[in-house]
Amino acid sequence: MIVDKIKKREPSAKARESKVDIPVGKWLKCDKCKEIVYKDAVRENLNICPNCGHYFRMHIDRRLEMIIDSGTYKKLDLDIDTSNPLELEDYTKKISMLREKTGLKEAVSAGIGKINGEEVVICIMDSGFLMGSMGVVVGEKITTAIETAIEKRLPLIIFSVSGGARMQEGIISLMQMAKTTSALTKLDEAGLLYISVLTDPTYGGVTASFASLGDVILAEPGSMIGFAGQRVIEQTIGESLPEGFQTAEFLLDHGFIDKIVERKDLKETLYKLIKFHKGGKEDE
Repeated sequence: MIVDKIKKREPSAKARESKVDIPVGKWLKCDKCKEIVYKDAVRENLNICPNCGHYFRMHIDRRLEMIIDSGTYKKLDLDIDTSNPLELEDYTKKISMLREKTGLKEAVSAGIGKINGEEVVICIMDSGFLMGSMGVVVGEKITTAIETAIEKRLPLIIFSVSGGARMQEGIISLMQMAKTTSALTKLDEAGLLYISVLTDPTYGGVTASFASLGDVILAEPGSMIGFAGQRVIEQTIGESLPEGFQTAEFLLDHGFIDKIVERKDLKETLYKLIKFHKGGKEDE
């Protein structure tokens, strides 16, 4: 939550002399420790709360800046636009508003870049665009990225963050699960590496398709991962569930993911996995 306004009080004589001011829109409230923290301090700390270590969600551009070598990222050239198959009046307006607010055309960016000199195909999802929901464009971009990885014989990395399928696009959004899964089958048959990185939160159809199909599945600490939410599951099965059963830590203990990686170590971990898969040493 951004604290854009702080109640103005009459400054003391000392404060008037020092001319100290608090810039508007420069502060964040941490959802975990509830402390107000300086936005620049959070950014410098890889979008992690400097007070309690809570992971803030990341914009696509910030994630690319952290993972991909500077100046090496090139977006895949995809001339497609978000559809409105159910002809919902508010849907088109919402998409336009989100594009202006986030600077993104859709909830995923797909492209080719380098990690410590190793070329990869990479997709990064963004929760700020309709909670990273998967509609036609998201499914098409991810599928195209997979096909590009096959064509160019490159490793594939997907950073997932999602609330699930985009129901504003009805059954067509659900079809993206089969579409992306089918493409990943071809990637596997080609013997290429796919690393899936789960971030907070990864839910719904994304979890039920490409997010769970990595050769290696990594997750950031504290990420919530699942298909449906805890309350929905409990109402369906009529039983209470273990505390924290959808956290990355719980899933690691039960074999659903391979490793929890701190944000500061992600780039180096991805690089090592790519080098190991190639059969080379990481310092080559």
